[in-house]
Parts: sequence; structure tokens; C-alpha cells
Amino acid sequence: MKNIIVVGGGASGLMAAISAAKSGASVCILEHNEKLGKKILATGNGRCNFSNRLQEPSCYRSSQRNFPWQVIEQFPVEKTIAFFEELGICTRDRGGYLYPGSDQAASVLEVLQMEVERLQIPVEYGVQICGIVKKKEQFEIRTATKRYHCQKLILATGSKASPVTGSDGSGYQYAKDLGHTIAPVLPALVALHAKENFFAALAGVRIQGKVTLFVDGTKCAEDTGELQLTKYGISGIPVFQVSRYASEGLYRKKEVIAVLDLAPNVTEKEMDDILRLRIRRHPERKMTEFFTGMYHQKFSQTILRLSKIDKKKSCQELSEREIMILCRLLKSLRITIKGTNDFDQAQICAGGVRTEEVDPKTMESHCVSGLYFAGELLDVDGICGGYNLQWAWSSGFVAGKCAAQSSIGEREKRI
Repeated sequence: MKNIIVVGGGASGLMAAISAAKSGASVCILEHNEKLGKKILATGNGRCNFSNRLQEPSCYRSSQRNFPWQVIEQFPVEKTIAFFEELGICTRDRGGYLYPGSDQAASVLEVLQMEVERLQIPVEYGVQICGIVKKKEQFEIRTATKRYHCQKLILATGSKASPVTGSDGSGYQYAKDLGHTIAPVLPALVALHAKENFFAALAGVRIQGKVTLFVDGTKCAEDTGELQLTKYGISGIPVFQVSRYASEGLYRKKEVIAVLDLAPNVTEKEMDDILRLRIRRHPERKMTEFFTGMYHQKFSQTILRLSKIDKKKSCQELSEREIMILCRLLKSLRITIKGTNDFDQAQICAGGVRTEEVDPKTMESHCVSGLYFAGELLDVDGICGGYNLQWAWSSGFVAGKCAAQSSIGEREKRI
């Protein structure tokens, strides 16, 4: 019987196993895929943005606001960099976004696998768990053909996002069976679907902008950057950053509105001045030519349609009211959000094992002694930019270290 079994061989599970083994415990990893770390390979478009130098509590979301940060502080970005440098990863810093020097996610996975091998941590692949129970002071993990036993159990099974990597959400049921409650699991870091049908004409357009999200009239979040307009709505990193609030609002049957500012670097008054200057410079141009050189043609034509201004008009014929309408459309285009992409196109999930039921100092369950959690299975999600991997490293490190210390302490007491 092993001191510790880690269920899940993704980022948090690998870190938990390595941390536990380095702390002196005997560890085993159970993985239901045929390979470790499939999701790591997909991160950062295959380059693995493994962390970010800018770290603050607002980069992490949870029903308990302080919970993620209490964990991150125990294994911050500086320790993450040192950990990977010790394994052979040179860090490439792109404006605070951290990547391996090779620019290959495979490098990160390979050094983790090499460390697992060096520490002689056994890994069992293709393990399909039927159930987990605790009997007295031991956990029993059941498959169709085998029983595994351990003193301490670390659940690091991931979420439901990106099921192509093997993330099937099975860990939620294991946690429920052991007495935990699950916050609604929803797609996050995901594109949003708009009710308006004019997006069909905007597919493929990219534009700098700011998205501000309102749920039942209350401002929840905003972010600025390159927006990607799709046939169904809006995408891009700024949209991903606010999407968890849209998912929550829609789940609770609330009105979700996104307001797009398509000129975030200027005020509404400055935009008004810009439009009037264009009129003075080219008064004879038709409205179909008014935004040429300023915005993508598809976007320009859509704004004109929404304004209901006669396309045959010349710029000099615009009324004060029409100038105001154009200005408002560019600075505060209001759209109704009706849905999100599904889990298969979400980078992560919001929701999961409620953090109120877990000790952030140790990652141990308040419900079941000897049960620990790490990674996306918990109700914690980070913004884009390496934060979800930092959460995996930090939570995995703390869970592994504390599970090992507890196991060794109990063993010494028995001796």
C-alpha cells in the first residue's frame, strides 16, 4: 500500500506527486489516459505559457475570494521558475508571460516526466475508476478489475473543459461520493454567443476594443485588447477574461449584456471630434467610404446598417443626431449575450469543489481527513496568461507536501 495515491496525471497531479515524493512519501499516480499531461501540450498554443510574473489576488476567481491567493503565496511564481530551472527549463519572459526557452509545451511535460522517473514514482495508465470509498484510515479506489489502497488521497482529475485531452469531469462525482458539494460547473475562458444577427456579416474581423460585461444591469468585469468577431458573437482574450461572469449570469437566468467600445483609447468627445474632422477633410465622400482606413470594411458597413443612415448620403449631409449615433455605436455598442461555447471549446471551467470545504494551508478536505485536492477540480479559475497553470503548480505543490508530511507524521507516531 502506498502512502499517497494521486488520481490524475495532469499539471497539478504531476506537481503533487513530485512534491509528495520529494517530501519523503511513497507515491503512485493513477491516470485514465494512456499518456501523462495531455492538456499541458495544448497550453499556450503549444508553447506552454506556464506562469506570469504579474501575480495579484484579482488574477484568480473563486466563491471565496481569498482562497486561491492563500495557496499561491505558499508556492509563488518565483518558486515556480526555480522549480522548473532545476529541472532544466530556461525561462523565456515575454512581457511577464513566462514560457520555456524552447517555446515547446512538450519540454515542460518531458522534464516533469523525467522527474517522476527519477523519483521512481510508479504510474498506472488507462485506469477507469468505478468508485472511491474511505474505510477506517484507508482509501479504497475501485476499478472493474482491481482495488488500490492508500493512506492519503489527492484528487487532481481536472475539470470538464477540453474533453479531447481526457478531461471528463469524473472527479466531481468522486468528490461528491466522499461528501463534498460542487459549485455549478460552467465553461470559462470561452467565446460568447450574441442574440444579434448582424454578427454573421462580421466573421473573421479582428478589432482593438474594450468589452464591459453587465449582469442584470450590474457591471461585473471589463477587459481591453484584440476582439475577434465571429459568426455567432465575440471572442478573443478580453472576452475570455470576462466570460466566467457571463456563464454564471446565464446559468442563473439573468440578463447578460456586453458593451463594446471600439475605440478604447479615446473618449466619446474625442471620437466626436475625429468624426467631424473626417467630414471636414472629405465632405464629398459617400457614407460607404466614410470609415475607409479607420475600420475593417465589414465592420464599417455593419455600423452604417445599425445607424440606419442612408448610404447614399455624402459625409457633409450628416446631421448632428447622426454624428451622435455613429459616435455612440463606436463607443458603446450594446449586445445581448445568449450563450457561450461548450466545454469542448472552453479553456477551463468555473465552479467545482467548493473551497469552503478545503483548507487553503494544506489543501486537505474539511469533510474527509486524508483527502486532498489540487488544480481545476476546485472552484478556482484564473484569467488568461499562465494563471491557471500557476494555480496547478501551487495547489499541487501544497497538496503533495502536506499530504506527505501528514502521512509521515502518522507513520512515526505508530513507530
